[in-house]
Amino acid sequence: MLSNKRIQELELVMEFEKVEECFKEVSSWIENVGRKRLKETINLDDSLEMLLQAQKQFKEFDLVASEYCKRGQEALKKMNQWEDFSFVDVHSYRVKLQTYGDQLEEFCTQLDETRHRVCETVRLYEFFDKVRQGICCTEDGVKS
Repeated sequence: MLSNKRIQELELVMEFEKVEECFKEVSSWIENVGRKRLKETINLDDSLEMLLQAQKQFKEFDLVASEYCKRGQEALKKMNQWEDFSFVDVHSYRVKLQTYGDQLEEFCTQLDETRHRVCETVRLYEFFDKVRQGICCTEDGVKS
């Protein structure tokens, strides 16, 4: 039984090493690219044209970022089996997984919030643009 336990533990450690490589790549991208790009979208431009351009750029970034989030989440799912084991030796691996999971969750949440904010800002600017055009047309009609 002890031998079987050790074999299971080794298998989990080997699996963790594979998953950790994925997490290192995802984590590195989040820190070096993802967070910087999200910060760039904090100050959205004041014109509808510039905002639409920023939205287009964000959509391109969002596709890539969503793929990294998906890869990280799939790797976490693979490691859900760790919950069934109570080996003392795997505690440090669980801590690492938790750290990766927290980082991934925080980034994915920020990505979702930014996606929503960009979309709502564009909608608001489009609405104000229609109102402005309506007012201009009304003023022109009154002048005639």
